Amino acid sequence: MRVAIVLNTSWNIYNFRFNLVKTLLQEGHEVHAIAPRDEFSDLLIETGCFFHRLKMDSRGANPIKDFALIFELYSIYKSIKPDIILHYTIKPNVYGTLAAAILKIPTINNVCGLGTVFLKDGIVSRVAKFLYRISFRFASKIFFQNPDDQKLFVEEGLVKHQSVDLLPGSGINLHCFKPTSFKRNEVFTFLLISRLITDKGILEYIEAVRMLKEQGVKAKFQILGAIDEDHKRGIPRKNIDQWVTEGLVDYLGTTNDVRPFIYQSDCVVLPSYREGTPRTLLEAASCSKPIIATNVPGCNQVIENHFNGLLCEMKNVEDLAQKMETMASMDDTMLKKLGANGRIKMEKQFDESIVINKYLAAINNLFHPQHAGY
Repeated sequence: MRVAIVLNTSWNIYNFRFNLVKTLLQEGHEVHAIAPRDEFSDLLIETGCFFHRLKMDSRGANPIKDFALIFELYSIYKSIKPDIILHYTIKPNVYGTLAAAILKIPTINNVCGLGTVFLKDGIVSRVAKFLYRISFRFASKIFFQNPDDQKLFVEEGLVKHQSVDLLPGSGINLHCFKPTSFKRNEVFTFLLISRLITDKGILEYIEAVRMLKEQGVKAKFQILGAIDEDHKRGIPRKNIDQWVTEGLVDYLGTTNDVRPFIYQSDCVVLPSYREGTPRTLLEAASCSKPIIATNVPGCNQVIENHFNGLLCEMKNVEDLAQKMETMASMDDTMLKKLGANGRIKMEKQFDESIVINKYLAAINNLFHPQHAGY
């Protein structure tokens, strides 16, 4: 079978869907990766994929460019003639599904997260809902990464209840992200891993750090992730440089392997406004690190309060600071317990094999419904 997988970056396919791609290849399927070219595109080719460059602005909201994306994807789909298409992220989900519908190619879509566009009832939110409602009527299957997003889409009439299912995010490779021997840092170390945009709670993290330092809390505070000044909610580099100069945080830049940074931290923090299922929290919990995140969709699916981490209120600097102080003051026994609980939760609920098996079952159901497990 010829399977196409469409995403907003080759990096995303290689880092988050690699084992799904590998499993499809091992089962004898022909896999076509469709995404903008980056340094990971050639790695996908080396894996055994056919690669097709997509000229897509993953951030922009230009209606003319977005409309043109339908025709670009239509042209690619018509050329390679896939039997099924797997869409991820907003633009492939919407415009890719419309292009596939014209060619009558079945699609399986994955709503990786809604971002903040659904938090406010404005023109942008209404347009987004309209596009989802139109395009998703043609999708054969729609996976959601948390129950809140799934419920919202069903209640808003954006999808049919019988076409949806739930996944534990993109899952986590438990063999890749595994615990190391517990060792508490001499100076307790918090690590925030995220793209540097306001939606991720970066500003709240900085203000919480400022508050803790004023209170005399002895701890180190780190940020790891890409600066994205082109994003409309991106944080300017000059702001980050100023935080570093003030001695508030250490900016660690970017990496293709977060594990060494997670291992060297005592707690991973993500004060995001909304998530699908945050990969960084899955990675940290799988490595047996306690975590702190906001009590919002996506994050509260990964954290059970006082079981494997602490939940704080969204946009509440004082509450975030208090939870961080609580974490830093815990003894080694409690920190180890939170970390161990996180690993157990990942093994039971977020193993990557769960995601892969659901995709295989969904594909099988489309082409061999009499033998499917649904």
